Amino acid sequence: MDLGLKDRVYVVTGATRGLGNAAARELVADGAKVVVTGRDEKRAAEAAAGLGTNAVGVAVDNADPGAPARLIAAARESFGGFDGILISVGGPPAGQVADNTDEQWTTAFESVFLGAVRLARAAAEELTEGGVIGFVLSSSVYEPIPGLTISNGLRPGLAGFAKSIADELGPRGIRVVGLLPGRIDTDRVRELDGGSPDPEARRAAFEAAVPLRRYGAPEEFGRTAAFLLSPAASYLTGIMLPVDGGARHGF
Repeated sequence: MDLGLKDRVYVVTGATRGLGNAAARELVADGAKVVVTGRDEKRAAEAAAGLGTNAVGVAVDNADPGAPARLIAAARESFGGFDGILISVGGPPAGQVADNTDEQWTTAFESVFLGAVRLARAAAEELTEGGVIGFVLSSSVYEPIPGLTISNGLRPGLAGFAKSIADELGPRGIRVVGLLPGRIDTDRVRELDGGSPDPEARRAAFEAAVPLRRYGAPEEFGRTAAFLLSPAASYLTGIMLPVDGGARHGF
C-alpha cells in the first residue's frame, strides 16, 4: 500500500536513537523528508547522515522555548515544507516516589511535558489541512509501570492534552495521534532491564505477559508511526494506539 508519504516533510524529535530514530527511518524509507533532532550536535548530524539525503539533523533540547520555531524553520528551509511532527523525548529518570527529587521532576516536566506542549502548539499554528501532530508516549498512559514514577505522572497528562487538541484542530483538518509503546527492544528498555538484579529474568517476566511472547523490534514501532503520520491514516485522530504485542489486552 502506498502511504502517500513521498516528499512530505516531518520533524521528528529525539531521533538520534530509539523510537524516534526508528520512526524517522521508516518515514524516509517510504519517501518522506525529515528533520531529526537530538540534544547533541554530533549525534544529530550522524543520525541524519545515516538516513541519507532526505534527512537533516538539528541539535535542540525539547525544553528550549526556542526549539519549535527553529525546527519548523529548518523543515521549510531544508525541504520547502512542513507537514507534521512526531514529538518523542527520552524517558525521565527511573525511581520510586521517594527516590525522585524536585529537580528531576522539574527537568522532566520541562522536557517531557511543557516542551511537547510548546512543539505541538507551534506546529498547530503552522500546519494546514492534512497536517498531523504525533506524540510518542508510553503504555503508562493506561497502566503505571513499576519504578517509573515520573513517567507515570507526566505521560497520562500529555495524552489528555493530545486528545484535547485533537478536538480543537479537527475542524481545520489537522490530526493528532499518540503512540503507546510497550516493551520495544531499544537501548532505553535494555538499560531499564539492566538495572535489575537479574536482567534475564526481568525480560522473561515481561515477555511472558505479552501475548506475542516477545519484545517488539524498533522497526515494528517505526512502521506503525509512519502509517499514523501518513495520509493513509487520514481518518484517524484523537487516538492513543498501543504498540505492545497485545499486552494491554488484559487491562
